[in-house]
Amino acid sequence: MTESDGLWLRMTRILPAPRADVWRALTDPAQLGRWWGPEGFTVPELDFEPRVGGSLRIAMQPPDGERFHLRGEFREVQEPVRLAYTFAWDPPDPDDRETLVTLSLDEVGERTGVRLTQGEFATEERLGLHEGGWTDSFEKLEELLG
Repeated sequence: MTESDGLWLRMTRILPAPRADVWRALTDPAQLGRWWGPEGFTVPELDFEPRVGGSLRIAMQPPDGERFHLRGEFREVQEPVRLAYTFAWDPPDPDDRETLVTLSLDEVGERTGVRLTQGEFATEERLGLHEGGWTDSFEKLEELLG
């Protein structure tokens, strides 16, 4: 489910794995590189240090076109329930601003509920771009965990 609240993205997903496995997929660079990004994108470079104050830098390679990067800093790391980090394109698009991504994990029997919030976005277009990217990423993550 996805809903927009102003220029904030809010999504929820139920993933077919225990919370500890989902946490590893969200925080282990080797696993993250397998599901991150829109369909068809790859992650050729990944610097990901999930600890408060740690940094992240992810190179994303679209199927056609030039590689681009995002960067951020971890603000909250509460294993296995909550992960929050800043998200900024490097270099930024003129319509971009730094956003905060928060992922909360809830046990749902043998599965895991993931609640994502990200924002606040500068434009509806940028919010829509991220909604599409997260939707594809969650589908790839669900396949990886399934």
